[in-house]
Amino acid sequence: MTGLAATGAPFTVGTPVLNFGIFAFFVVVTLVIAVSAAGRNGSTNDYYAGGRAFTGWQNGIAIGGDYLSAASFLGIAGIIAIYGYDGFLYSIGFLVGWLLVLMLISEPFRNTGRYTMADVLDLRLKAPPVRAAAAVSTLTVSLFYLLAQMAGAGALVSLLLGVNSSVGQDLVVAVVGILMIFYVLVGGMKGTTWVQIVKATILAAGAAVTTVWVLSRAGFSLPSLLQHAAASSPAGTRVLGPGLEYGVSTTTKLNFISLALALVLGTAGLPHVLMRFYTVPTAKEARRSVVWAIWLIGAFYLFTLALGYGAAALVGPDAILAAPGAQNSAAPLLAFKLGGVVLLGVISAVAFATILAVVAGLTITAATSFAHDIYASVIRSGHGKAPVTEAEQVRVSRITVVVIGIIAIGLGILANGQNIAFLVALAFAVAAAANLPTILYSLYWSRFNTRGALWSMYGGLISTIVLIIFSPAVSGAKTAMLPSVDFAWFPLANPGIVSIPLAFILGIVGTLTSPDRGDAELNAEFEVRTLTGVGAEKAVGH
Repeated sequence: MTGLAATGAPFTVGTPVLNFGIFAFFVVVTLVIAVSAAGRNGSTNDYYAGGRAFTGWQNGIAIGGDYLSAASFLGIAGIIAIYGYDGFLYSIGFLVGWLLVLMLISEPFRNTGRYTMADVLDLRLKAPPVRAAAAVSTLTVSLFYLLAQMAGAGALVSLLLGVNSSVGQDLVVAVVGILMIFYVLVGGMKGTTWVQIVKATILAAGAAVTTVWVLSRAGFSLPSLLQHAAASSPAGTRVLGPGLEYGVSTTTKLNFISLALALVLGTAGLPHVLMRFYTVPTAKEARRSVVWAIWLIGAFYLFTLALGYGAAALVGPDAILAAPGAQNSAAPLLAFKLGGVVLLGVISAVAFATILAVVAGLTITAATSFAHDIYASVIRSGHGKAPVTEAEQVRVSRITVVVIGIIAIGLGILANGQNIAFLVALAFAVAAAANLPTILYSLYWSRFNTRGALWSMYGGLISTIVLIIFSPAVSGAKTAMLPSVDFAWFPLANPGIVSIPLAFILGIVGTLTSPDRGDAELNAEFEVRTLTGVGAEKAVGH
């Protein structure tokens, strides 16, 4: 298997000028797509839902584009390259969660005909505090997810341009934030969706080409590739089996269970994924969207197995960890080893476009939630207040985009250097605990009421955030965000094993201890709408 010897030492990756030129070209192309596809975004239906004009396959590919983030491409490949089998568990967890979305979430959500998760809950519960809680949860999940994408951007561009100084990497994160703001301000949901479609197609094609190239170096034999990966890894053959990262102790085993819960259950609670179901005209198209997304995402995660082990075999774990971006640099280093500066530039450009597209999708979701759920429906709602016009909602949403962009830049600078797949797993934990219990109870439990929703959302959100803050993910470990201090008392890096069951329990306890039995007529109307879509046309333009 000629050419699979690991380098064993870090090296200069390509030519910075050529690297920059290739991915700058991709960025310009995506910006042109966003601007040209946007059209007029004067109404909320256009800006938030793209006019509900996308077909199932278009929206499915766009969902794949939203979901296949920098964590999928850079983070998972890096974890597999270093930890082998345990890293592939991320891919499995990310994919399995879509079965829950397909079976329980996609069709009822689209049948409501609304824009946001808070819209759906308000349709059932008619309680402004619930809408506000859902909006707060949406903003929190979006910011955690943005944190990972910003960290990925800093790692990628630092590797390509040879930027090793912290100031230079911080500048890279700031540039990504500025581009993200421009995407959303100009493109809205329509422009963002077309960017996602193009990006997802190119990303899948790039990963497929690289996978075939890697396997060709191993004689198209996966066992041969795995053997060479084991030979290049300090862990030897242990990299091919479970336990390298999560089987060392009882704590790491619990961490694995916690991570698995977050990954599987978090998908169904991600607000930027849920919002995509409102961009298609019918529930049938929403269901078709998920099927398309599952095929695309499943194929891509199979590619990550070859990409990760290929990076271990060709580049070597030591060289990966020594490069700028550490684990996150595995895929670009593999591309350089295979195809030189041209393939490196293309793959890195695709990864960078991935980051820009995902942060654009997250940002428009967060901005929509604030403008539509908090500003229009809580702050400006009430007696004696003039109703909010659609143009005003869009204007507030755009202002929110700028604010969120600035916050994301600051958080991205703080998180620079962290493994982005791990950071995304934290966002999934928040989504699973704060959103999923309330979504499922609202859709399938007629007794569920306002107190149950508030206890579940705030209980899940607060417990997850508190446990993350006092976990080894933030302090007390070499890989923590703040490695120089130690205030960690919660032993697990991912809090899902505690916060997710707690949120489900709080939803039940809050509901059963409340005298509110709900409005039987309203509950019946909500059930009919989620099952059939009858009445949803009234919600368009809501």
